[in-house]
Amino acid sequence: MAIPARNPRTRPPSTAEAGAWAEVLVRHQLLHAAVLAPNGQWLAQDRPESPVRVLDGPAAMVELAAEIQHRIRTTRNCTR
Repeated sequence: MAIPARNPRTRPPSTAEAGAWAEVLVRHQLLHAAVLAPNGQWLAQDRPESPVRVLDGPAAMVELAAEIQHRIRTTRNCTR
C-alpha cells in the first residue's frame, strides 16, 4: 500500500538515507533487523520469528519507514 507523499521527492532516496531509516527503525524496535545486502537490496525482519522480507533498494526501505510511521500515527490517534 503506497502512501501519497505530502511533498513529492525531487530525487530518489540514497543508500545513506535508507541506512539511516533502517538504523532508526531497529533502534526503536520497530524492526527486528534491517541489513543492506551486497547487491543493494535490503533484508528486513519485523520480529525474530517473522520471515525476512527482501526490499528492492533504498526507495523500498524508505517506503517501509513511511508505512511504519503511518501505522504508528494512525494507531496512536485511534487510541486517544
